[in-house]
This record gives sequence, C-alpha cells and structure tokens, in this order.
Amino acid sequence: MNSSLWSRPMQPVSRRDLLGGMAGGFAGVAMADMLARDAMAETRPAHGGLHHRPKVRRVIQLFMNGGASPMDTYDYKPALEKLHGQNLGPKVKPEGFTGMPGAMMKSPFPFKQYGQSGRWVSSMFPEQAKLVDEMAFLMAMQSKTNVHGQGAYLMTTGFTLPGFPCMGAWISYALGNIADNLPTFVVLPDPRGLPYNQQGCFSSGFLPASHQGMIVQAAASNPIPDLFPAKLYPFTSKQADGDGLDLLARLNHAHMVNHPGDSRLASRLASYELAARMQTSAPEAFDVSREPALLRKAYGMEEKATEDFGRRCLLACRLVERGVRFVQVWSGPQGASNNWDNHGSIVTELPPMAHSIDRPIATLLRDLKSRGLDEDTLVVWTTEFGRTPFQQGSTGRDHNGGSFVSWIWGAGIKGGVSFGESDEWGYQAAVNKTSGYDMHATILHLLGIDHTRLTVRQNGIDRRLTDVHGHVIDFLQFHWAFLAPLFPGGYFPSFNIADAAITGGAMGLILDELLRVRRSR
Repeated sequence: MNSSLWSRPMQPVSRRDLLGGMAGGFAGVAMADMLARDAMAETRPAHGGLHHRPKVRRVIQLFMNGGASPMDTYDYKPALEKLHGQNLGPKVKPEGFTGMPGAMMKSPFPFKQYGQSGRWVSSMFPEQAKLVDEMAFLMAMQSKTNVHGQGAYLMTTGFTLPGFPCMGAWISYALGNIADNLPTFVVLPDPRGLPYNQQGCFSSGFLPASHQGMIVQAAASNPIPDLFPAKLYPFTSKQADGDGLDLLARLNHAHMVNHPGDSRLASRLASYELAARMQTSAPEAFDVSREPALLRKAYGMEEKATEDFGRRCLLACRLVERGVRFVQVWSGPQGASNNWDNHGSIVTELPPMAHSIDRPIATLLRDLKSRGLDEDTLVVWTTEFGRTPFQQGSTGRDHNGGSFVSWIWGAGIKGGVSFGESDEWGYQAAVNKTSGYDMHATILHLLGIDHTRLTVRQNGIDRRLTDVHGHVIDFLQFHWAFLAPLFPGGYFPSFNIADAAITGGAMGLILDELLRVRRSR
C-alpha cells in the first residue's frame, strides 16, 4: 500500500490518479490520451474558439531577431534627409543605449510607394513591397526596454523576465491541437544559433511542458533529434524497442503514484505518444523536396543567401496546412553578427539580412493564398524593438524601444491599412501607440480568445499573456478602412469598441443631465 496515496483526503479521482492507479504499460498511456480527448471534446466550444467565433485557426510568427530598423525598411522619414549629418544641440538629449547618439542619419536606401495604398517601402524589401495592399501595418509599436533579451521576452511572452509562457504555448493551452499526429507548436530557429534567451522565447513557462515549442532543424537530415533510432544501432529491433518502452512505462507508473502533484511526467508521456505518431507523419511533413521545383525556386531555395529561410518558410506553410496551430520562424541568432542588430553599419549589415527573408516571405504569403490557407491563417512579422535615427559609429544604429514596425497578414485582416505613426524622425511613437500587449490581444481575439479571460493562477496571481494590459486593435478585424479619412493622418483611435461605447454612453448621460438642470431653472 502506498502511504502517499492513502494519506491524502478523499477527493474526486483525477486524470493523473486514474493513470497512476492503472496497471503499468501502455494501456495507462492510451487511457490518458483517451481521457484528454474526451475532456477536450466536452469543453471546447462548437464554433472552434475558446470565448467567441474565431476568424483564425493557425498563426505563423516571423521574428526578426536583433531589432530591425524601421526607418530603413517600412517607416519612410523625409525629415531625416534634411537633417542628415546635423547634431541635435544641447537642448535635445536623446537616449543612447550602448553609447552617446551621434548626428542624424538618413536611410542610405531609397524608398518608393507601392500598391493602391501608397505604402512607402525601402529597396530592402522589393518583393514584400508588391504585397503591401494585403498587409496591415502597425507603425507605432513601442517596447518598454532597449535590451535584446528583455525585448524578445516581451514580444513573445508579454513579460521582460524569464519563466512565463510564450504566445504559442498560451494558444496551445487554450485551443489544443488541430492534428493528432503533429505538434501544436513548432519552432524553426536560425541554423546559425538560437535567439536571445535561447529556448526561453518558446517556453511553456508555468504551463504544462507539453505546450512548449518543439524545435525542428529544417535543414538537418533528422529534423527532430532522436525521433528515430540512430543508424549506429542497427541491432535495435521493434521487439527490443517495445520491451524497453514497456519497462519505461512501468517505471513512470511507479513515479506518478509517488508524485501525484507533478505534471511534468504526464507531459513527458504525452510527448512519447506524439513521437510515436510522428514517426509516420513527420517524414512526409518535413520533406520539402515533395513540393514542385518551381515552387522551391520561388522560395529562393536555389540561391545560397535565401535557401535556408526559404526552406523554413516553405516548411512553415506545409506544417500549418497539415494542422500545426502555431509556427515560429526566426531570422538571425543571438550575438554580434548575422542578425538584425546593426550597430556597426546599416549599409553593409542590413542588406544581406533583408535579402535573405524578402523573397521567401513574399512567396510564403502567395503560397498560403494559393492553397486557400489565407482564409484561416495569420502571419505576423515583428522584432523586439527598433533602431535610432542617429549615427552610431560611422553608419550604424543603436537600439531603440521608442518606435518600431510590425505587420499582420491573413484571415480577419483588412489589407492596405496602417495604424499609428512615429514622430518625424522615427525616434518615438507619436500617434496611436501600440504595444506587444495590443498585438497579442488582437491575435488572441482573432483566434476566438478573450485575452482578459485566458488566465492561469500562479503563485497567487491570475497570470495572462497580456499581463494587465492590452487592447484589441479593432480596425484589423472589423474592416472599417472606409472610416480612415475621418481621422487625422488616416489613423483610427487606439481604444476598442467596448471602450468607445462606454465613453459615448457616459458622455450622453452627462449631456442629458446638463440639459435637465438647465431646463429646470
């Protein structure tokens, strides 16, 4: 008799207790899977969302690691051309992160207007520029930090400290899987290295470990390590493999009985089950050579500079098509080079990074549309912060959380519109500032999730992805672009519909009371 089981007060039998109390072996694991499916079927709304009907079922997040420069890509600033080479003077004291800011510096790259929307885009993104009428731009994004690690955490987890679940983990936790034989959340890192915070940006934090991102090395011969027996072990047979797994199941059974409050083992068991199913599904899903040669060429897979990111974009498309709910694609590792952290020279460091992603991303959007996936897939392009309009060294730019640009494409999005505006230099967000919290709230809303209601109690605090912040950016999903001329600069107010209704109602009551008092005199 196990004293730890009988010393606990009587309570309803939990999923973990039932699994732990069953006979050892894979029958227990299979029962756990059945229970999980039954529970999900009972609690998941019929319309597919958690709180309301969703417009989106899956998300691809494209993260430019290091801090992409807005005024050299999407945020055209003619004022910088007039002020180029001038010092600001003693009355203006801009903040520098790694050193004192230098003189004003214009973009070395020419800008042109594209599409019916007239969106300004630099020569860094000639292919993406052709699709601006399908994108919604957030032109006044702000971060509360200029530090890479904290900024990356903020844009992926909603917090500047480690230990919190990332957006992909929250979505996996809230909505579960679409396909039974593939992960819910996949991470495609840059093969040159992991981003700042290593695996912290795709961690499940305090959520069950089964919701963390599964790292897939797209170009490797074995994209998921240890999914199949190594070639060094040809003597491994199915019988021996089964005997070993059965022994492992019995050991896991004994451990769960003695540690009923630990969810990590249940997550590990779930990963074993998924791995077994993936042995049949993953080889086909990860094999991009099955795609037509012309499509692989369009992704840039025949050119050395674009081959890797193109491969990962094509793989992201294949994965969401097969039922992966959230895919994260990283451009650039952490470190001083091969990323978007262009301290030394915008002229020499930015072009190779921009070139490596431009054609692959443009093809990804077209490919998703050709497969009909644009009807329920969202693509998000972002970075952790922007860069200053001042010189660092000769032609570099320093970190700047004051203003940066993101864009969103796909289901529920009105293309060809923009939200927010930075100041005349691109140094600080000026009109309709938008935070990572607002972006997260909007993405969750499109997925059918109310960001204020997706909470988990942790250390006595109801935690959520958006902390205590965040508003849904309404015009993105309600398609009210025709109202743009009514607002200065063509931008919408940053409060949401509920806030507007409450404010309007309160103003109406105040006006009615004033009129009543006036009539009574």
